[in-house]
Parts: sequence; structure tokens; C-alpha cells
Amino acid sequence: MTMHSSRQRSEFPTSQMTILAICRICEPIAFMSIFPYVYYMVQDFGIAKNESEISIFTGMITSAFTIAEFSAGVAWGKVSDQIGRKPVLITGLAGTALSMLIFGLAPNFQVALFARALGGLLNGNMGVLQTTVAEMITNKEHQPRAYTIMPFVWCLGSILGPILGGALARPVINYPSIFANNSIWAQYPYFLPNLICTIIVIFGVTIGVLFLEETHSLKKHRRDPGLLAGKWILARCSSWKSKFLRSATEKDENKSETLPLLHEEQLSVNTCTPTEPSMAPHFDSNSRLPISKIFTRNIIINIACFGILAYHTMTLDSMMPIFLSYPKPHNQSSWKLPFKFSMGYGLSTKEIGMILSVQGIYSMLVTLCIFPTLVRRFGAMRLFRTVAICYPILYFSIPYFSLLPPSLSIFGIYFIAIWKCTFATLAFPSNAMMLTNMAPSLLSMGTINGVAASIASLSRALGPTVSGALISVGQSSGYSGLSWWCSAIISIAGALLSLMMKVNYDLQNVDEKIDPESGLDSNDTDG
Repeated sequence: MTMHSSRQRSEFPTSQMTILAICRICEPIAFMSIFPYVYYMVQDFGIAKNESEISIFTGMITSAFTIAEFSAGVAWGKVSDQIGRKPVLITGLAGTALSMLIFGLAPNFQVALFARALGGLLNGNMGVLQTTVAEMITNKEHQPRAYTIMPFVWCLGSILGPILGGALARPVINYPSIFANNSIWAQYPYFLPNLICTIIVIFGVTIGVLFLEETHSLKKHRRDPGLLAGKWILARCSSWKSKFLRSATEKDENKSETLPLLHEEQLSVNTCTPTEPSMAPHFDSNSRLPISKIFTRNIIINIACFGILAYHTMTLDSMMPIFLSYPKPHNQSSWKLPFKFSMGYGLSTKEIGMILSVQGIYSMLVTLCIFPTLVRRFGAMRLFRTVAICYPILYFSIPYFSLLPPSLSIFGIYFIAIWKCTFATLAFPSNAMMLTNMAPSLLSMGTINGVAASIASLSRALGPTVSGALISVGQSSGYSGLSWWCSAIISIAGALLSLMMKVNYDLQNVDEKIDPESGLDSNDTDG
């Protein structure tokens, strides 16, 4: 019996991770779709007095989501501890769909800002998602595989999102033969990509409601009407398929009568299983680790590193489309190298969307082929430290790629994209693995990931806002590299913090860290 349960525990939850991935991919598609056109959207609103101010308002739109997400992140983490992970994840997706519709129909800057803030306020999925993955993966050997799936899905979404945003924004201008000048697409030039993204998100909500299982240890055995409906649909589809195959191959009559009964029997068994109270393990729902036990020194440093990483990577993601959209500088008489010069590439929404999609494809390859090998070879902490130490070099170098001759500028852009994608794809899953392994108890993961998600959201909110202001100052004063060099300084702080974390080898499987009676780390029960 022990060998059987051990074998079951060691199995990778492929089907549930796939369903979670389908739900997850909706968000990067929706989030990344605005980057190719947000500069032009702000320009069309007519709120900016000059080109240098556009970056400020662009940063505000980008930050509105993450500021609101920060304000609600801890609350959503606590709610997920009380009602379960699944309801919070579904609510977050529904909020994303609603905000995308409002954003696409925004007639002015204020409505666009409200739409983004609403999406962040209703979305607590970043921290809850990390908790869900941690609860699904009960074997530490599966962590490298599990923690590459969500970044892989994000990469896939970051490919599709910019393609949709870049190709479908301003359809009357880009496709005049298809979209008429007096149509809704002329009045709302950014509605089409948001409408398509909303449809994709609604599909994700449907899949999540019907097939995603609860992972919270105290809530997973309660009755789930959505899951029961999903099982009923699968059973009926399986029954119809069996009938079709039997009819096509002319099976005997007895077999044609027994198979549907078998499916009904399976359905009744599946329907009863989640509602059996005797199947639920015993946990004391009132048992809670004290804050000092949850937020250890390593956990605090890890979350701080995560916040800094989120700040400067979000800054990079928001600044790149702005500089790619900026007109090329013509007057170089006021330049004083190596620091005083202007940046700008003058690319269209389609070109920017293609660049962002290519970097998504590359990130996907790194996630699948490079990260698992490196994390097994060097470990999550050593890999994270290496990337953190190298980040300042990237930020200091980026402005100088704009000085390349026109014939080489596109190669410089793609080189930057590959460089930054490699670092981000290695850093984020490494940090997530460390945070999971540092957690003193699986029951505390919701709180830990909620705080981490809130800190990251605040960082992602500050990043575009601060960088937008720095871009405006830099462009007007002739020091376009100002925002990049400030990011380099921030990343140096992250590198120094990463060196302060203590390495903890020979970590246990996360399911072995919990004493079911007390909710305490089994290592703590001896002393």
C-alpha cells in the first residue's frame, strides 16, 4: 500500500498542469497585446502636449494594472486560503476579460486608465497561481519541469499577444479594403485586438470552471459543480464517440448496450468521489504558523530580489516599445558622447509586434531546452545569482545599440531582445523554485506567494511610471540612456541582495514538510 501511494504521489499531474496552462495563457495574451500600440493609443487620445510626454502617459496606463494588482494582491492571497485557489483564479480571468472590453472601447485616457486598474484590482492570479503549482507538485524532482511550464506558457502568450495587438490595432488604417472608414473600427481603433483577447480569456474561464481541480488541502474534497459538469460533458462525449465507433464497425448488440451503461456508472462514481467527506485528510484549519516562522530571513531576501527583478524587467518591457516607436533622431549636433545622445527607431505597430513575438518564441526555446539543464547542473540559487549579477551589464549597454549604423540597427534590436529574454527566462522560474523550497509549510504558501505577488505588482507599477518620467526627462535633455542606466543601478542592488541568501541543499519534498495534525514543518517538531 505504501509503495502504491508513493508511486501515485510521484506521478506528474500532466492533465491538471495542462488545464492550468490553458487558463494561464489567457493573461499574457491580454497583457502583452497592448504593448505594440499603447504609444499610438495615447497619441490618438491627444492628451500629451509633445512626444516626450507620451511616454509618461504610456507608463501610467501600463502601471495602472500593477498598482491595482498590488493593492489587492495580499487580500486575494488570503481569500484563496479561505475559499480555495480555483474561485480566485476564475475571478481573475473574468476580471481580465471585463477590463479588456472596457479598454478597447475607451474613448479617452481616463477610461483606459480605469479599465487597466479594474483588471488589476480583480486579478490576484500571480501569487495564487504560484501557490497552485506548489500544491500540485508534491515531488521535488518534478520542480524543474513544473516551474518551466508556466514561464513557457507566458512565452507562448507573449508571442500571440503582440501579434494580435500589432496586427489588429488600427484596422481601418492597416486593412482599408476590409474595414470601412465609417464603421465601429474607425471610432474605436483598438477595440478589435481587445475583443479577440476577451474571447480567448472567456474560453480560458470555461475550461477552468469545468476541468480545473482545487488544490487547497482543506478545500479540495468539497463539492465542485463546475468540475462535476465537466466530468458529465466528458462522459457524454465519450459515450457518443463509443456509439459512433460501434455503429461504424457494426459491433454486436450486447456490446452496444453495455458500453453506455459503463459510462453512466463511471459518471456516477466520479460524481460521488469529490463529495465524500471521509476522503479528506484531517487538517486543523485554525493552525497557523506565526509570521516570524513564515517570513524567515531567506524568504524576505528572496521576495526583495523578486520585487527588484520585477521592477527592472517590467521597466525594460515597457521602455523597449516606446523607444522602438520613437522617431529616429535627425539632429546630432548637440550630442556629446558617451552619454549625451538620443534614441529612437521609428518602427510601426506591426514591426514592434513582430519583434515582441520573436522574443517570445526565443524565450519559449530557452524555457524548454536551456533552463531545465542549467537548473539541474548549477541549482536554482546559483543560476539566479549569475543572472542577477549580469543584468547591470545589459542595462548599461542597451542605449549604445541605437548608435549602430542603420543597416545594423535591426540586428542590434534582436540582439537586445535575445539577451534580455535569456536572462528573464532563467531568473523568474529560479526565483519561484527557491521561494517554494524555502517555505516552512505548504499551508503558508498562499500567504507567502500573496505577499510576493503584491511586492512584484508594486514594483511592476513603479517601473513603467518611473521609467516613463525618466524617458521624458532624458529625451528632452538629450540623455536618452538615463532611464536605462537607472535600471542598471537598481539591478545592482538586486545582485547584491542575491548574494545574501543562504544556500539550503537537500530540501525535502514539499508534501513531506507538513505535519497533517499541526500544519507545522516536520523539521520543527523535534525541537
